[in-house]
Amino acid sequence: MSLLVPQMCGDEKDTHFGRIVLSDVVVTRKRNVFWGRKWNSLDIGIVFVVAALHLLCVLAPSTFNWGAFGVAVGLYVITGLLGITLSFHRNLSHRSFKLPKWLEYFFAYCGSLALQGNPIEWVSTHRYHHQFVDTEKDPHSPIEGFWFSHMSWLFDTDNVAQKCGETNNVGDLEKQPFYKFLQKTYILHHVALGALLYAMGGFPYIVWGMGVRIVWLYHITWQVNSACHIWGRQAWNTGDLSRNNWLLEAVGLATRIKLSTPAHKQRMAFAKSSLQLNYSNINIYRDWIK
Repeated sequence: MSLLVPQMCGDEKDTHFGRIVLSDVVVTRKRNVFWGRKWNSLDIGIVFVVAALHLLCVLAPSTFNWGAFGVAVGLYVITGLLGITLSFHRNLSHRSFKLPKWLEYFFAYCGSLALQGNPIEWVSTHRYHHQFVDTEKDPHSPIEGFWFSHMSWLFDTDNVAQKCGETNNVGDLEKQPFYKFLQKTYILHHVALGALLYAMGGFPYIVWGMGVRIVWLYHITWQVNSACHIWGRQAWNTGDLSRNNWLLEAVGLATRIKLSTPAHKQRMAFAKSSLQLNYSNINIYRDWIK
């Protein structure tokens, strides 16, 4: 996968830290958020929560039962597929389709229970990512290192504001009381969910319903920021790998779905005469030469 390295000035221009293994991506702005900076209480809190959830997963084999496993799978579908993928990403961030408000809010609430941030913060960061994708202003680009793009960017809560300025790209959500409510009461919903799970099945339900489920969803989401910007085949010259979801369209709930037009596809296609060859598209060029 090719990466267009952003133009830099001064001494940064010729600073390279090497290519990421099995990729053409060059690390140009190596970031280590753990040392040499001031930590605030929110940074420490996020590290503690992420570490605690991973430690819970160590207990998964000894606490396994089918009820706890079923809760983890069910909550993954609800909070991950419906909440993060469908709602936070496709519906709220990209406005790829329109839903009735009651259904939009329901799916957004599901996403809030994924413990990845409230809708306003999550959507703002993702929109900045697409606005400045793989440049020095991208909140989580692999040009600053694999682990930074995968997860360590989360531990520097001033990162996005320092790069992009104060949040000003989610006015559509901020003017809706429901999303402001979720922003102000975010932690309470997770406490309530944890209490409900404990009441249903005790500690095993906490380990699987909170620990295993959230950590699995974390790394599925994070790899989109890291691995999916480093390895794989790039079919279109778009800079991202987003896809449309047809599920709700089939039953008439998702409307005004945005699809690529033939003219847009032609504009985004890689030119066959391009000299920027890589391992992922070499077969295409070989067929063209024949």
